Amino acid sequence: MPKRILTGTVVSDKGDKTIVVNVERKVKHPLYGKIIRRSKKYHAHDENNEMSTGETVRIEETRPISKLKTWKVLERVGAAAGMATPTVEELTADDPQGHREKNEGADAAAKQAAAEAEEEKADEQAES
Repeated sequence: MPKRILTGTVVSDKGDKTIVVNVERKVKHPLYGKIIRRSKKYHAHDENNEMSTGETVRIEETRPISKLKTWKVLERVGAAAGMATPTVEELTADDPQGHREKNEGADAAAKQAAAEAEEEKADEQAES
C-alpha cells in the first residue's frame, strides 16, 4: 500500500524533533453543494529541527514513532525551499533610478505635448 503524502503549513515547532502541520482540504457539502474548507493537524517527525512556524512542508505517512506521531517531514515546499521571493531593492538593484524612467518618460511626453499646444496658441494669437 502506498504511503500518503500531504502538504500543509507548520503551526508549531515547539516540540523536540516534532512539528505540528495544519493540512487544509476543500470538500463539497453533501446537501448544499457549497465548497467548504476542512483542516486537520498532524504531528510530524522533524529529525534535525529544520522546519519553523509558517513554512509550507510536505509530510509522508510512516510507522508510528510515538503516540501522536505517524508522519515524517519530506521537504520544504515553495518559497521556503530556498526560492525566496526577491525584495524591491533586489529587483531595482541594476537600475539606480528604480522605476522612475517609465514615469519620467510619460512626464516628458506630457510636457512636450503641453509645450506644443502653447506654441500653437501663441501662433494663433500672433496671426490675429
